[in-house]
Amino acid sequence: MAYLLDANIFIQAKNLHYGLDFCPAFWDWLIAQNQARKVFSIERVSDELKAVADELSGWANDRGASFFLPPDAAIVPSLGVVSTWANGQNYDPAAINTFLQVADYFLVAHAHAHGHTIVTHEIAAASTKKIKIPNACIGLNVKCVTPFEMLRTERARFVLPA
Repeated sequence: MAYLLDANIFIQAKNLHYGLDFCPAFWDWLIAQNQARKVFSIERVSDELKAVADELSGWANDRGASFFLPPDAAIVPSLGVVSTWANGQNYDPAAINTFLQVADYFLVAHAHAHGHTIVTHEIAAASTKKIKIPNACIGLNVKCVTPFEMLRTERARFVLPA
């Protein structure tokens, strides 16, 4: 099982818990886990990260397609499944339209197609105004965890040097 990281994992890590300047071990762990074929994201997330010219966009740019997976033929049927699910719920038309245009849709479809676990800070909500990743995951039987659940499950250790 591999993990697919939502854009908010990178953004909040940079801005809050694991700044690139003071916690490089988190970012090194992501790279090592990617090389071990356990942690990825998708090209659409990379596009979101690169839209803001900052140190995170530079980090994302350096990772390339081995970290930020491009869409493949396997996700095409899952795009249809996710779209059908979204349209079959009670979401506002604007919420559905927005969801089908952003990275979240492709992230859920990629996880659905490949049996990956999505990692996000989002939490499920009853609102009809926005489709949240965890709601889509619940509806489509895709595993979804927080970054802290992923780090604990994978026994990540960020030890300060003595």
